[in-house]
Amino acid sequence: MTESGKTIQAGVMGWPVSHSLSPRLHGFWLKERGIDGTYIALAVAPEDLEDSLRSLPERGFAGVNLTLPHKETAADIVDSLDSAATRIGAVNTVVVGADGSLAGSNTDGYGFMENLKSGAPEWTADNSTAVVLGAGGAARAIVAALLDAGVKELRLVNRTQSRAASLKDNIGGAITVVSWADRTAALEGAGLLVNTTTLGMTGEESLEIHLSLLPAEAIVTDIVYIPLTTPLLKNAAERGNPTVDGLGMLLYQARPGFHQWFGAEPAVTEALRAHVLEGLER
Repeated sequence: MTESGKTIQAGVMGWPVSHSLSPRLHGFWLKERGIDGTYIALAVAPEDLEDSLRSLPERGFAGVNLTLPHKETAADIVDSLDSAATRIGAVNTVVVGADGSLAGSNTDGYGFMENLKSGAPEWTADNSTAVVLGAGGAARAIVAALLDAGVKELRLVNRTQSRAASLKDNIGGAITVVSWADRTAALEGAGLLVNTTTLGMTGEESLEIHLSLLPAEAIVTDIVYIPLTTPLLKNAAERGNPTVDGLGMLLYQARPGFHQWFGAEPAVTEALRAHVLEGLER
C-alpha cells in the first residue's frame, strides 16, 4: 500500500447492501495498484438517501456507487448528470467535485457492452436484431447502449407491457414492444438475446422461455450472476448457442468510477474475476 497521507474513500450505497460484491471488487484493484484508499458498503435506507449523498463531501468521500433501490432517486438528487444518466434516468456512479458538487453518471450500458465484446467478440451490431427481456433500470441502460451500437431492431419484451412502452417512449429508436405471451415468437431471426429480469436468479421465479426459434448462432447473455450459469444460459449452451454470463458486466461497469475516484485505470482480468467469484461462493 502506498501511503499518501490521505486515504481516498469511496463506497457503495444500497438497501440492503451487505450482499454487494463491489467492496471485494474495488478492494482487489486498490491492493493491486498499491493505492491508499478504501471502498466500503454503506447501508442507506431510501428515506436517508439525499442526506447521505449530500454528506459525502464533509465525510471526505471521493464518491460512491449506487445499487438497488437508489439509482433512479439519485438522478433527482445529484447536481449534474452525464448524457447516459440523463437519457436513462438513473445513476450508478457519483463523483464528488472539488467544490463539493455531486456529478452522477450511469456506466451500466458501458459495462454491458464491454462484457459482451469480451465474451462474444464475434457479435456485431450491424444489421442485427436484439431481444431484451425486461424493462427495468438495467434494461434502460442496455437498450440505449445496444441502439447506440447500431442494432437494426430491438424487440423489448416485458411482463408489464405499459412499462416497456414507457421505456420505448423515453429512449426512442428502433424498438418494437412485444407482449410477454409472445416472448418465444420474438426470438425468431434474432442475433442476440438478453435477460435483464431477475427471473432465473437464485431465490426468484424461473424464466420460462423456449429457445426453439432462436438461431443457433445467436448470442445469449444474462445479467443475473447468482447463479453464474443461469438456467437460460444452461439451456442455450446445451443447444449450441454462444453464451455470456453476467459477472463481467459488474466488473466492467466499475472501471470508470474507480478511475475517477482513485486516479488509476484498472483492468478486468481473470485474476479479478476469480477473486470476485470467491466472494460469490461464500
